[in-house]
Amino acid sequence: MKELVESFTTQLKTAKQIAEKAIITSGKNISNVVITGLGGSGIGGTIITELVDNCPTPVTINKGYFLPNFVNENTLVIVSSYSGNTEETLQAFQDALTKKAQIICVTSGGKILELAKQNQLEFIEIPGGFPPRSCIGYSLIQLIKIFIAKGLASKDLMNDIDASIHLLNTENASIKNDAQVIAKKLVNKIAVLYSLGSAEGVSVRFRQQINENSKALCWHHVFPEMNHNELVGWTEVNKDLCVVTFHTSFDYDRNKKRYAVCKPVFEKYANEVIDIHAKGNSKLEQFMYLINIGDWISCFIADLKAIDPVEVNIIDYLKKELSKF
Repeated sequence: MKELVESFTTQLKTAKQIAEKAIITSGKNISNVVITGLGGSGIGGTIITELVDNCPTPVTINKGYFLPNFVNENTLVIVSSYSGNTEETLQAFQDALTKKAQIICVTSGGKILELAKQNQLEFIEIPGGFPPRSCIGYSLIQLIKIFIAKGLASKDLMNDIDASIHLLNTENASIKNDAQVIAKKLVNKIAVLYSLGSAEGVSVRFRQQINENSKALCWHHVFPEMNHNELVGWTEVNKDLCVVTFHTSFDYDRNKKRYAVCKPVFEKYANEVIDIHAKGNSKLEQFMYLINIGDWISCFIADLKAIDPVEVNIIDYLKKELSKF
């Protein structure tokens, strides 16, 4: 897994090349967008909603078997499944076909690629054979391409990819050093992840990486929503908890003030509070920085626990049991 994280910028470069070669039509009368996908395949959808927060049409993330009832011929449905065989995404894909939506697929193969070809749908094929969670660069860059091609995002996002690659290459040693320090603080602790509104998708991604790579439970929440419920739960000292916060230059000022008030509360009850501040200029650069350092942290935790970050035996077991029904 560490080799895959180390090659993240190479993946981004290849992903951009794939995106530049992809021929995507502009679409017709798109009134809303639904991105359907789960796990490592679906997180790109969550992140892009924050990258294109000025998108002229509503964007909905779908994480289940069925699409929302509003989906129709004016809906752009982006089907994202790295393997191309994700059970829930396949059923949602069929639902999109039934509803006569405008469909485009991002996948490395499998049944989804077969269906896309059979139905003469648009698709972007990405390299296969890797753990889906290690391929966020492939899927996210294709989503950027699709949003730009459909007139839903600025072309500047493609330029931000090159800047992101340069940033991560320049900061590579520093990112790994910081990640090792943070991993030592998080090992055998329960991580509580907070973002200040602009980067919730990055927090979700980090949670997933701790779950899969570090084989540990954690949770995430976002400002200001956590101020209206979860904050009340901070009433007892629990030294098993370690708070990690993600900060970007795009965080809303009022959320920064909220965090300044809440941080002493977290420090009082948790073992430690770790603030991670993104580097870079654009939102994409800062998101990529936070994603990369989070990935490294999860791998270094696995090292400290002497476990294999790649294996997902429990998920394989789940799929095997489900296949019996």
